[in-house]
Amino acid sequence: MEFAYTPEQEQLRKEVREFAEAEIAPHVMEWDEEQIFPLEVIRKLGSLGYMGSIFPEEYGGAGLGYIEYSILVEELSRVDGSVGIIVAAHTSLCSNHIYKAGTDEQKRRYLPKLAAGEWIGCWSLTEPEAGSDAAGTRTKATLEDGCWVLNGAKTFTTNAHYADVCVAMAVTDRGAAQHGVSAFVIEKGAPGFRTGRKENKLGLRASATGEVIFENCRLAPTQLLGKRGEGFVDSLRVLDGGRISIAALGLGMAQGAYEAALHYAKQRRQFGRPISEFQAIQHKLVDMAMEIDAARLLNYRAAWMMDQGQRVTKESSMAKLFSSEAAVRIANAAVQIFGGYGFIKDYPVEKYYRDVKLCTIGEGTSEIQRLVIARQLLKS
Repeated sequence: MEFAYTPEQEQLRKEVREFAEAEIAPHVMEWDEEQIFPLEVIRKLGSLGYMGSIFPEEYGGAGLGYIEYSILVEELSRVDGSVGIIVAAHTSLCSNHIYKAGTDEQKRRYLPKLAAGEWIGCWSLTEPEAGSDAAGTRTKATLEDGCWVLNGAKTFTTNAHYADVCVAMAVTDRGAAQHGVSAFVIEKGAPGFRTGRKENKLGLRASATGEVIFENCRLAPTQLLGKRGEGFVDSLRVLDGGRISIAALGLGMAQGAYEAALHYAKQRRQFGRPISEFQAIQHKLVDMAMEIDAARLLNYRAAWMMDQGQRVTKESSMAKLFSSEAAVRIANAAVQIFGGYGFIKDYPVEKYYRDVKLCTIGEGTSEIQRLVIARQLLKS
């Protein structure tokens, strides 16, 4: 067994960390307060090859694996989870669905621009009445005069208001249950396709989350993504990788909160000495460091398995479940270590505290992850 990163992976971590510290850190609170989508930074990430990290070079990608991708998301999220989730939704959901299910023509049309950050992608599965019950999708697509016509609405779509490409699921055969949902790829500006409400969120406020709406949206047959009726099945494959993203997202934010708390504990003095000398504080720091290590091992195991071509449904769900819940505990402990200062915006931990909660909800709640894992356990 090998637990070390390669020199190339270590160099990638160093490069991404330096970028995040220089290009993202100075603006984090401004972006959060004013809900500013960091479009310029996203374009820069694209120019560096980070927006298409996991795709082959023939489609404009960097040809990296999920370990490298996890390092990327982790290091961005260590500084700002909003940037991490923008990259994750763009890469492992929208672009990856096109890569996994698309025709060669679709891949060549969309992936190079997405990988370069020239286009931004979003992925729309959730609806007001179909969240965890994704098979309850109500958005429908019907064939009329040789074209697909979409009607319905999606909610909680990350990047919705800035996306140039949307991958969305719609029912094409109501009687076929999971095999009656198809995926479509829609470009910005398509007649009948628009964004709706932008959500005013608790955390990750620099990432835009909102509705996409289809009103008699006419699509050419070539905009069907994958086989008819297999959109939901393909979505489950996409989510296996997406949950590795969310695990890395939570891990990065947990690392950031821990580092802030560790630094503060060494500087803050009470009763004539640094609070890091108090056993109660030391125990919190130990638990935080231990959970980060455990989350990292779970996440990078799933990433390694993905790179080996193995099925990772159970492992990615375990990584996502543990990392997200650990991140919430770690951010909570960080606020406690800061005391009253942890409750004000002059210090970074209140933002980590707000941001990490999404990780226990997005791409399958903790409750759904336990169902997924249980089903995999009971198959054996």
